[in-house]
Amino acid sequence: MEKLTITTPSDVLSFVGHTLGFWPQESLVCITLNENSIGATLRIDLPRQPGQELPYARTVAHYLTSDTTATSILFAIYTSETARPGQARPYAGTIAALTGVLAEQGITIRDGLFVGDQTFSPYDGDPGTSLALPVNSTQTSAINAEFIYRGSYIEPTDRVTLPSGQEAAKAAAVEHHIEGIASQPTGTALQQGRKLWADMLDADTFPSDDDCHALVANLQFPAIRDRLIADIPGVDEPMQQILFAQTDQAPKWPRIEWAQQLLLHAYTRTSAEHAAPVLTTIGYINWWEGRGSKAHQFLQLALDTDPAYRLACLSDQMIGSGIVAGWNMNKNTAFRALPFD
Repeated sequence: MEKLTITTPSDVLSFVGHTLGFWPQESLVCITLNENSIGATLRIDLPRQPGQELPYARTVAHYLTSDTTATSILFAIYTSETARPGQARPYAGTIAALTGVLAEQGITIRDGLFVGDQTFSPYDGDPGTSLALPVNSTQTSAINAEFIYRGSYIEPTDRVTLPSGQEAAKAAAVEHHIEGIASQPTGTALQQGRKLWADMLDADTFPSDDDCHALVANLQFPAIRDRLIADIPGVDEPMQQILFAQTDQAPKWPRIEWAQQLLLHAYTRTSAEHAAPVLTTIGYINWWEGRGSKAHQFLQLALDTDPAYRLACLSDQMIGSGIVAGWNMNKNTAFRALPFD
């Protein structure tokens, strides 16, 4: 499809919002560049404690250098902190540390923006000058209009809002399926669970309530759950490599997005006592897609329903340690949020 050209700071911020799917808050956003071509987009929370500038910069640089073609970056600081005339910008130490660490990797910082609650301006500009523009000017940028035309939109935040779930009768329906699965030989139960899930993934409509109950029931069994998660990307490679997003073959991202919609649909047809595996699987999908903050939220919601749910605990620890899904380390396999080039 036709490529888009970013020409103004408003275009940059519109691109960031549509790429992430939400308007960042208290965040550093970096976009890698190879000459004039855009590469990866990274959003990470701003450091909360003083004295952490260098370790923070090294972490950011580690993520950015996964784009091996990057020669420079653009960055934007999103914060409610006020920039005062005659004083250093907030997080100036962080940007200085990042500049040095990236320089060691042969990467330069081409430009930066300081984005407040109401206005944005060049990061190196003097606060309060005529260079400041209203944040809402991004809504009229050419890039924003084109993104909206192509079906993209920006949420105000990245906070997860779950649809309403159901209780007693739905819990009983799931339990009925659990009993049926437990009564079968392991191989038979696994085969039937995979067939059910494959039919859902291949369909173009949402399944019946009874099939949703059966899916939720299958996810209660760890061996079946792990296999069903590995079946989502549509990749014929070893299960362990699929789960850790380290396959040679690119995953089928539309299929993964559809799986997430199916799981959210199934969530509304179950109860809290059976919800943890469903929410954990959705969290896992968000990790595959490079949406670490959303993955963390789904995993925390899973732990709210079952604080001892092991896969949610381990997955959250993995994300918290900064491990990035392998697919997102390669532009040929990475998830693209936008439905165009």
